[in-house]
Amino acid sequence: MEQYQTLEHDVVVIGAGGAGLRAAIEASAAGCTVALVCKSLLGKAHTVMAEGGMAAAMANVDDRDSWKVHFADTMRGGQYLNNWRMAQLHAQEAPARVRELEAWGAVFDRTKDGRILQRNFGGHRYPRLAHVGDRTGLEMIRTLQDHGIHQGIDVFMEMTVVSLLKDGDRVVGALGYDRERGRFRVWKAKAVVLATGGVGKAFRITSNSWEYTGDGHALAYEAGADLLDMEFVQFHPTGMVWPPSVRGILVTEGVRGEGGVLRNKDGRRFMFDDIPDNYKNQTARDEEEGWRYVTGDKNANRPPELLTRDHVARCINREVKAGRGSPHGGVFLDIAWIKEKVANSEEHIKKKLPSMYHQFITLANIDITKVPMEVGPTTHYIMGGVRVDGDTQMSTVPGLFAAGEVAAGLHGANRLGGNSLSDLVVFGKRAGEYAAKWAKEKGAGTTNSAQVEEAMRLALAPFDRGDGGGGGENAFAVQSDLQGTMQDLVGIVRTENEMLRAIEEVGQLKSRAAKVGVSGHREYNPGWHTAIDLHNLLTVSEAIARAAVERKESRGAQFREDFPEKSAECAKFNLILRKGADGQMKVVREPVKPLPSDLQQIIDENK
Repeated sequence: MEQYQTLEHDVVVIGAGGAGLRAAIEASAAGCTVALVCKSLLGKAHTVMAEGGMAAAMANVDDRDSWKVHFADTMRGGQYLNNWRMAQLHAQEAPARVRELEAWGAVFDRTKDGRILQRNFGGHRYPRLAHVGDRTGLEMIRTLQDHGIHQGIDVFMEMTVVSLLKDGDRVVGALGYDRERGRFRVWKAKAVVLATGGVGKAFRITSNSWEYTGDGHALAYEAGADLLDMEFVQFHPTGMVWPPSVRGILVTEGVRGEGGVLRNKDGRRFMFDDIPDNYKNQTARDEEEGWRYVTGDKNANRPPELLTRDHVARCINREVKAGRGSPHGGVFLDIAWIKEKVANSEEHIKKKLPSMYHQFITLANIDITKVPMEVGPTTHYIMGGVRVDGDTQMSTVPGLFAAGEVAAGLHGANRLGGNSLSDLVVFGKRAGEYAAKWAKEKGAGTTNSAQVEEAMRLALAPFDRGDGGGGGENAFAVQSDLQGTMQDLVGIVRTENEMLRAIEEVGQLKSRAAKVGVSGHREYNPGWHTAIDLHNLLTVSEAIARAAVERKESRGAQFREDFPEKSAECAKFNLILRKGADGQMKVVREPVKPLPSDLQQIIDENK
């Protein structure tokens, strides 16, 4: 086999979004040498797409808010399948992480008396999202990068990691290649942190960019780690639906938080048609009352557009299927109507939602200050991921940590909007802190050259089936077929027969993927990159489908048309997916850990 470059660090962080950057900063601050490996360019992380804000109970706008209410909201949104320890730590530590970002240079929007401004968001009882207009994620990344570059972190951009390296049960490094030239590198490490984001590219319509191919999920799974809650995929209610070239691009929930309403083709505000019983006492029954809520009346009820994302997505799906949708298969999201309530409404919208205004005027030639947007559900986020310890963020494999979207537990069956950004910095910090501690205590392991060479051989195998090897399947065609299967059979509304079909089709696609051939050489070869991504996409797709079949109920982000109600039995377990000794994926039920009495009391008080 060819030579490969070897680099040695105490901690290797894979992924350079909010969680990866925060982990790298913390590990470096603890005195460790740190490598930050990212698939794209620094600054291109998907964190920048998180627009609405970061949830933290700072009580700057409504003094009734507290970490206890935030904890209760998060648990309720997750349908009580959350890792309660993660939900507790997140609610308690998020305000400090927001203030830390401010100290590092983040420029948040302000209240009239100079405090960090907070806005309403779906599922949150009080205005809780600290924000920077509608580009909060971008400001987070800018701040973390500006702070992080001074910490002595070694950054490796445009690198794809293809395998984790182990010494016995322990992870001791990673093998990857640079996407520009195709040359391999081995990063030796005492601890590895996964911060690779989600799996959106397994679906046809997604707000996620090309990097989101489930790399960290699959790397952890192949290394022997448990995956948790993979059935829970969040479909954001509002993505662009027109023109086709931008279908799926996110339209922030902040539009609804600032007063945007959803209407069908008849102009009817349909969200009043289906309000869950447990929300009726909090939800506006007329537009005037809902508008008072948005404009800051503490006693006004919540408008129905700010119900949880799974519920809003299903309501939109229902309108479209009933023939009441917009011309291009969505519904209308109208923020322009606030001209009836706000002087200089056009300037108000441009100030509050600058990115959305620019996005629609540039990509769709629509002025959102004057006319409604067309929106529809888009695959946005996966609650499922690597099973981690709530305090340390270490997976079930020693030396392997995970944080951010690739890690599971905090969000349970459904994530509340805004909890993702605070998740990144709360648990990114913890992952970096405990990875550094592990690295110092355990020292270096040994990497196995035979293991490295086998992983390289597998990565290069598609070239053997290319021009010189008798042809082969096309990687892009296999990926497209997989996305169609997941979109059509394991989407917003699910049935057992369709998901069993999906599992069968994923098996067939695995056989096709094993025959994928690529031509040319390794430099600038997108066909090769796609062939490598396929393994990860197929792994996470199978995990989602198998878990969704096993959970025979509708809960949180999963809606089963054949089991439309919640099941008391299913409320008692989480689903674990792990690789069996025979190489097959196994689904195991794990009892939900009971809440400590003090946390149960908090939930009871906040119901």
